[in-house]
Amino acid sequence: MAEFSKEINSEFKNEHIKAFLNLKFTANYFENIENMMFKPFKISSQQYNILRILRGAKKAITVKTVKERMVQKSPNATRLMDKLCDKGLIVRTRCENDRRVVYVQINEKGLELLNKIKVDNFNGNFSNLSDEEAKLLNNLLDKFRNNENKNI
Repeated sequence: MAEFSKEINSEFKNEHIKAFLNLKFTANYFENIENMMFKPFKISSQQYNILRILRGAKKAITVKTVKERMVQKSPNATRLMDKLCDKGLIVRTRCENDRRVVYVQINEKGLELLNKIKVDNFNGNFSNLSDEEAKLLNNLLDKFRNNENKNI
């Protein structure tokens, strides 16, 4: 892959604008890789994220908790969980004390699917970064998201 500005054949007003667009371009690049990786399993990257969260929870947790823990926040998380339920990968139960609260939990079929998906292959996309460079990248991304002067 070429340097970003050459790859999209564009010039930028400054390095900050270039960095912003490069970040979006790179995020899209990784999203495409994820889509190809999950396609054989007939799930999306967001559905994988939900399954991963439920596996890590080791017990039933609320839909609200799942939504809070998602890497990609999604307004249709409930619909994503409905699809996982339809596929028989998770189970859903209503709280006995408060019918508005719904608990979800990964089941054995969901765990088996997660075991088939080799996300370690995704790590190959970072093999050109040293551990120190990966740590620096993580720190820079955290710094970017934690900017106090957000113009939203």
